[in-house]
Amino acid sequence: MIRRAALCLLITALAAPAQAQTLVEAIADAYASNPELAEAGARQDALAEAPEQARAAGRPTVELDAGLQTGTGDRGDLTVTSRLPLWTGGRVSAAIRTAEAEVDAGRERLREREAAVLESVVSAYADILFAQEAERIARIGIERLDRQVEEAQVRFDSGQATLTDVAQLEAQRAGIVGSLADAQAALGRARADYLAVVGQEPEVLESGAALPRALPPDLASARTIAEAENPRLLERAALSAAARARIGAARAERAPNLDLLATGGQASGLGGGGIASQFERFGTVGVAFRLPLLTGGFVPSRIREAQANARAEEFAVDAARREAIRATDGAWASLRGAQQRLEASRQALQSAEIALNGVRAEYELGLRNTLDLLIAEQSLRAAELDVARSRSDVMLAEARLLRAVGRLTGRAYVDRD
Repeated sequence: MIRRAALCLLITALAAPAQAQTLVEAIADAYASNPELAEAGARQDALAEAPEQARAAGRPTVELDAGLQTGTGDRGDLTVTSRLPLWTGGRVSAAIRTAEAEVDAGRERLREREAAVLESVVSAYADILFAQEAERIARIGIERLDRQVEEAQVRFDSGQATLTDVAQLEAQRAGIVGSLADAQAALGRARADYLAVVGQEPEVLESGAALPRALPPDLASARTIAEAENPRLLERAALSAAARARIGAARAERAPNLDLLATGGQASGLGGGGIASQFERFGTVGVAFRLPLLTGGFVPSRIREAQANARAEEFAVDAARREAIRATDGAWASLRGAQQRLEASRQALQSAEIALNGVRAEYELGLRNTLDLLIAEQSLRAAELDVARSRSDVMLAEARLLRAVGRLTGRAYVDRD
């Protein structure tokens, strides 16, 4: 499943224009190289062999035994034994049902592992976008203040400004230099996280991530989808089915077992020079019947144990359902909050730009002082940072909601309007 998803995503990523790296390309790289996904896929492949091993207990088997005895008389034996289960009392069918249910549970664990890795990809991607934007805003702020410091120094030399005005601008510049250092450190950490989960060094990232098509349109739909597709809930349901199958397996331990046996072979003495002589051929066909009559209470205890475990798994399913709804409600609230905060941040940015332009014009006319200008520029930088952070928060909130409802896959970001 992971290999198919990786191939699809790689084809999509290669078909895209060679520009800034997109989230789809980052997910494709993670599918192709992330060791956690590869490990989980390999373990699921191993688990998928369990039903075939369970079916083997109901199929015929053939064994070949050969032996050589030396001493007072050399002798060689060759025996072929075949066994065909005719009736197992439900042991094989119960084992098959158990194994198939465990494979289903493993498949859901794999989906959850995949979703966790993809959420890490989105988180690292969003963190880099914010850190890059924070670094850009800080650099622009420093360049702007450098010019203002020079202008203030000229004004001071001509007597139009005070030393306080120059000091205020220089203090503001020093603060932005500290913000730049923080942004660069955050960018370094985000790049390290990105490299660990994606397997590739991040380059210039595309900031305009579209809304995933798989996103639920409303909270009611999100809850319905979560109850049907949440991987943790489906895993617990599959484990509950396996527990119920184990009840049948425990009951089958007191049922009769019937096998068809066929044995044939040849025994021969060895004469001089190791040449076989005195051939004795033999063969038997029979039926082996086994019925447990008294187990000292072991089988009834196994049945009660299986029944108790099945009840526990039913409670675990209910708990997983509640957790899926809780996670969905929380993720939905976070997404709505992030979206509203992004809209408010954009409005605040627009107002801050208008205010700064007005303050600059009034500053040139002598109607505003240096402090007024610094406050307006600081408000603009804060609004720009709020927009950048809100964009990243929306991306991460979308991923968390998709994970909560069981739809965080690579296709969630490929199949979109």
